[in-house]
Amino acid sequence: MKKYLKLLRVEQWVKNLFVFVPLFFSGNIQNLDLLTKSIFAFIIFSFVASAVYILNDYNDIEADKKHPEKRRRPLASGAISKAKALGILAGLLITDVVLIFVAQFYFHQFLWKFVVIIAVYFIMNVAYTFRLKHVPIVDIFIIAIGFVLRVLAGGYITGISISQWAILLTFVLALVLAIGKRRGELINAQVSGKTRRALDGYNVQFADIALSISVALAIVCYLMFTLSPEIQARLHPAVFYTVIFVVFAFLRYLQQTLVYNRTESPTKIVYRDRYIQVTLILWVAAFLILIYFKK
Repeated sequence: MKKYLKLLRVEQWVKNLFVFVPLFFSGNIQNLDLLTKSIFAFIIFSFVASAVYILNDYNDIEADKKHPEKRRRPLASGAISKAKALGILAGLLITDVVLIFVAQFYFHQFLWKFVVIIAVYFIMNVAYTFRLKHVPIVDIFIIAIGFVLRVLAGGYITGISISQWAILLTFVLALVLAIGKRRGELINAQVSGKTRRALDGYNVQFADIALSISVALAIVCYLMFTLSPEIQARLHPAVFYTVIFVVFAFLRYLQQTLVYNRTESPTKIVYRDRYIQVTLILWVAAFLILIYFKK
């Protein structure tokens, strides 16, 4: 079972929690109907994302065999056969199609915008797998756009409007994650050699500058988000002070990356760093109070 979970990269499903962003910030998370729709979106997005991961691993089998870490992946190591992996991939896509039809029947609405988002995400990532991941800058933009599509999917399936600042914040935050991952790969490449063609278009100095710029943009976008009239009216003027948690989390991440030279992916840093975890918990708690207990 473990090898199949690893093939699906279930640990990466945490990224799909972005589909809950519109529901959470709208203050309607207690609405069972909207919550059910968001859960459907999460499951559907998780399955299509896993299908993309399998396709990527299938395409990169030979390259992964030479990588110090990726060689342990189920396809590269031979733990799962190519035929079985393709069968699982097809099963995931078929299950998604069935779930979309079930969702439309259950919710009594035609979710065409949501379907378009899922299709765009899949097609974009197929292009990423076979070509675009080898193009510097374009590769990290594809990753960032993927996060924006998750937020849009959550908004379309629930019918909740999304702030433009929230969309921009999501994009820039995803850029931070993508650039941080590339920087880690560059550091590792100095020891084991480059394992990704796109790294030819990066160096550590560029990654450090791009990472710092993206963090600064993310903080500015968050500030503008909290100061927007819509958010101030929906929540409370005190929402502005939650920027303290955001700045601390970003500075902690930069410290781990630039000072301590942590080379693991940003997702792993979040999983392992207690300071960032506590900060995220406090941030979520602050929003829960402002959204649901302000009266």
